[in-house]
Amino acid sequence: MGMRDLFGTAESSALIAGVDEAGRGPLAGPVYAAAVILDPDHPIEGLNDSKKLSPARRDRLAEQIRRQALAWAIASASVEEIERLNILQATMLAMLRACQGLFRAPTLVLVDGNRLPAGLSCPARAVVGGDALEPAISAASILAKTARDACCLELHARYPEYAFDRHKGYGTALHLARLVEFGPCPAHRRGFAPVRRALEGRCDSSNAPARREDAS
Repeated sequence: MGMRDLFGTAESSALIAGVDEAGRGPLAGPVYAAAVILDPDHPIEGLNDSKKLSPARRDRLAEQIRRQALAWAIASASVEEIERLNILQATMLAMLRACQGLFRAPTLVLVDGNRLPAGLSCPARAVVGGDALEPAISAASILAKTARDACCLELHARYPEYAFDRHKGYGTALHLARLVEFGPCPAHRRGFAPVRRALEGRCDSSNAPARREDAS
């Protein structure tokens, strides 16, 4: 997706990019990641772990981040890449793509969690709980979450029977019930156990011999 650079004529001596993901746990859709370099001269109030913010608050902050950050980028890894690489490696790929999408190259990358994507072009540090501790990571978590939620609304428009607008792809009781009823759609991650079980159950049902009532 797009990115924005609001540098003036003076360069900053340290460009710290915060990086976070959204969508590792859901049963469907891409995994998203964002990278954000905040402008120290234009701090953004109210940044926090995106999961601790209401949807309306996230949307307002996402708009402010895109407007005021020195640079930002959002990237994703597709369902096909998740199936081919596994969810962890696909998440690392999305993070790397987000960093590579920044208009300005950071001098340091701070990544939420305890792992770092391979291939970064500058020093990096993993920060456990960083989405609540580091403002740049908080900003990245907000951009990644709002992008992922927007994707789920698109999935809902394509596959309304699964109610992606309500559960956002997570394995809620509603989602699992719809998965059993309708089977997986093309957006589902077939390597994830609940999706695999639903698919296997439908295959077993379709291959079962038809029952014949005994004649009375």
